[in-house]
Amino acid sequence: MLHKVLLIFFCLLLQMPLQAQSNSRVALRKVVIDPGHGGKDPGAVSINKRHREKDITLAVSLMLGKLIKESFPEIEVVYTRSTDLFIPLDKRSEIANKEKADLFISIHVNSARARSASGTETFVMGLDKSSSNLEVSKLENSVIVLEGDNYSTKYEGFDPNVPESYIIFSLLQNAHLEHSLSFASFVQEQLAKGPVKTNRGVKQAGLLVLWKATMPAVLVELGFISNSSDLAVLLKRANQESMARSLFTAFSNFKRVYETGGGGSLAVSAPSKPLENNKPILSEEKKIINSEEYYSIQILAVTKRLNNNAPDLKGLKQYDYKRVGAFYKYHTGVHTDRIEASEALKVIRRKFPQAFIIRIENNTIVPLK
Repeated sequence: MLHKVLLIFFCLLLQMPLQAQSNSRVALRKVVIDPGHGGKDPGAVSINKRHREKDITLAVSLMLGKLIKESFPEIEVVYTRSTDLFIPLDKRSEIANKEKADLFISIHVNSARARSASGTETFVMGLDKSSSNLEVSKLENSVIVLEGDNYSTKYEGFDPNVPESYIIFSLLQNAHLEHSLSFASFVQEQLAKGPVKTNRGVKQAGLLVLWKATMPAVLVELGFISNSSDLAVLLKRANQESMARSLFTAFSNFKRVYETGGGGSLAVSAPSKPLENNKPILSEEKKIINSEEYYSIQILAVTKRLNNNAPDLKGLKQYDYKRVGAFYKYHTGVHTDRIEASEALKVIRRKFPQAFIIRIENNTIVPLK
């Protein structure tokens, strides 16, 4: 099983878009919007059996795509489905990969046994031991049983009801985690304004629809179809339009950060632990200059400290890291100003397309001014 996991991991590394290698300026050019469920898969269904998740997600997704097209005509919007069509989970991220998308947004509606459960939440790829997050993972992943008897082979032995199956995801969350968390944070910031006002935050979970996405990717839960108050909100077209506008505002904010090279990482609400300083990992060949205030280029964020020869570092020898809550944020370079850092970013993005500029003061990552 381990050799299969490693093989999948390295294959995914090879699939990553090389867009940054041919363009010094990184722009958000294409977004894939994924309306959850569809066709023979209704998704979550209301208690009275009259309302289906697949209809709500399609309506909001089409509204969001229209807003993006109208405001940013240079951005190509691709839908995994634009009608009531069944799309297997692996095909959804496959569409995004083949299209070389810069962002993947999967839109869903939640459900829970507890009818009191309410609110919006946004998930990024990753492991989380929370039982509630595992419940969401099982719910969203359960659709694979509709894909035929060979689903276990197709998903490398994955069983949506076995918690141990989710361990495979720990190797696949690193490449675009920071940007995914950044976008997820923007989404929750906007959705918290209503019409469903309970903000359940940004979370990590092992979700098959995000599993093989080779770009920043999130799964948005717009509310609980199992909750009568949430359902009443979700069914009104005016509220669907409001949610689409919230997602569009989040998209616009993320686009600005993405294209200017900023990570927006300190806006992320997922890790709840305070900032911690750790002794840096220094390369054997060259050490990073000690400085109280400087700009650097963040290349990735991971949940475990990496070895010096870790594949994630792609042979990079000069690097450091800062620990922020549950994450180890790796960065490279010491630059006195933003202009110098911007020039360095163009080079770094040839190897790390997801890289962005950060500012460090007293060994701590601080918001860019």
